[in-house]
Amino acid sequence: MPLHPQAEALRRQRAAAGTPPLYTRTLAEARAADLADTRAAAGSPEPVGSVAEFTVDGPGGPLPLRVYRPAGDAAGQLPLLIYLFGGGWVLGSLDTGDAICRRLTNAVGCVTVSVGYRLAPEHPFPAAVHDVLAAAEWAVGHAAELGADPGRTAVGGDSAGGNLAAALTLLARERGGPALRHQLLVYPNTDHAADTPSVREHDDPLLFNRRSVAWYWGHYLADPADGANPLASPLRAPSLVGLPSATVITAEYDPLRDEGEEYAEALRAAGVPVELRRYDGMPHGFFAMSGVLDDGRAAQQYAADRLREALR
Repeated sequence: MPLHPQAEALRRQRAAAGTPPLYTRTLAEARAADLADTRAAAGSPEPVGSVAEFTVDGPGGPLPLRVYRPAGDAAGQLPLLIYLFGGGWVLGSLDTGDAICRRLTNAVGCVTVSVGYRLAPEHPFPAAVHDVLAAAEWAVGHAAELGADPGRTAVGGDSAGGNLAAALTLLARERGGPALRHQLLVYPNTDHAADTPSVREHDDPLLFNRRSVAWYWGHYLADPADGANPLASPLRAPSLVGLPSATVITAEYDPLRDEGEEYAEALRAAGVPVELRRYDGMPHGFFAMSGVLDDGRAAQQYAADRLREALR
């Protein structure tokens, strides 16, 4: 179907403003612009019961975490969600994922731990993967202090955050923990070498496109050969058997669409319960645009419903 009218309106605004693609800017400029754009599209952040900042020992030094509790939550142990922001492993921060974490915290009724993992190219693969594992181990290990139930833990993320969420499930399976019950993968990168129809088709400079994908991967991988590692490209894992149940969300106008859907099918073929939902007419990034795209808000609600059911 055509690009959704709301998404098309945003595209025209970018064209009228002469907004340059992020991949044509310096890292500092791209990071600032990404945060500003994300905040503008996310709408007013929902109030939650509390937000607390933690710094824990990570594999590369201090690792910042932000912990959300829902408004009006009852005493007792709540489900636990570990959330990983998007940004191509290069952009993004705890602030980038703030609105999403607030919405999911309230809609799921969970404690959400947002992870400030290290960014590339300063810290290339696998630094972010190791940070995410350390954060998950800390969150599960300190669940009681957070008012959360370690036996009801999920991991989720959008874009590169979805890639890291998938990588975490592989690493946790290999190491025997932390125990994860569900994975929420929102338009995730799953294969460094993907040459799918959606990669080839989407080259609009006003939208996230195949050049964007190449730019992010180029910063994330110090050596392109690292792209064969399943922790970078989960679709290349020899086996997906035994991974937690999954919710996979994709967007029609997204170069990552096909590899996300291929990963959902690979999980299903491995016996993992999966629900896949594509949002037609939507571009990459729509999940974070709930303030300006109705489908962004609908997708967040769908994700919350799936998480709530999985963590019941």
